Amino acid sequence: MFGFYYAFYWVVIPGILLALWAQWRVHSTYRRYLRIGTQGGLTGHDAARRILDSEGLYDVQIEAVPGDLTDHYDPRDRTLRLSQRNYQGRSVASLGVAAHEAGHALQHKEAYVPLQLRMAVIPITTFGSQLLVPMAVFGLIFLPSMSKLFLNLAIVGYAVMLGFQVITLPVEFDASRRAKASLVSLGVISPQEQGGVASVLGAAAWTYVAAMVVALLNLVRLLMMRNRE
Repeated sequence: MFGFYYAFYWVVIPGILLALWAQWRVHSTYRRYLRIGTQGGLTGHDAARRILDSEGLYDVQIEAVPGDLTDHYDPRDRTLRLSQRNYQGRSVASLGVAAHEAGHALQHKEAYVPLQLRMAVIPITTFGSQLLVPMAVFGLIFLPSMSKLFLNLAIVGYAVMLGFQVITLPVEFDASRRAKASLVSLGVISPQEQGGVASVLGAAAWTYVAAMVVALLNLVRLLMMRNRE
């Protein structure tokens, strides 16, 4: 029992705090630059369309979807989906997010290896993440005699999730790099607006770093629990 609380307080809590800080930072930075318009006056849709067309990706569709920061590129149907605020918005934040998602489409076109790897493991990580919590509860509470088996399965699950997060980092950082370069080279933003775009995308990057750290710390916690048995 002591081992459980030790692992929780000294391993899990720092990860939770980092994740909360990363979420706070991305939302606060995003809201700040939502209030700052760009000199060019283009919308997020316009910026993404210009980036896609510059690379010959005329067949990639752009759609508006509900929600805040629900923006994503779906490689399955080659569709870039932007939250309504970023689709119509003319702010530094809207253009930065839209360009970032367009960056994923450019990766897909070039068969960027980390993106290909992430696409390949998504079904496995999705299935595993859905089972981790109920599996742990069922194994540790209702079947004490089988707790070690479930603990080992949870370790495997978090190891897979950690691998997914490690693969995700270069995918997201590269998409941001492409976004910033494209916005400048195509004249979508002015040199004075580059700093704002970099701040928005930099804050968003911390959420992926935090997700990787949380997966790592949870894996460490489970390994500590197993070793203390």
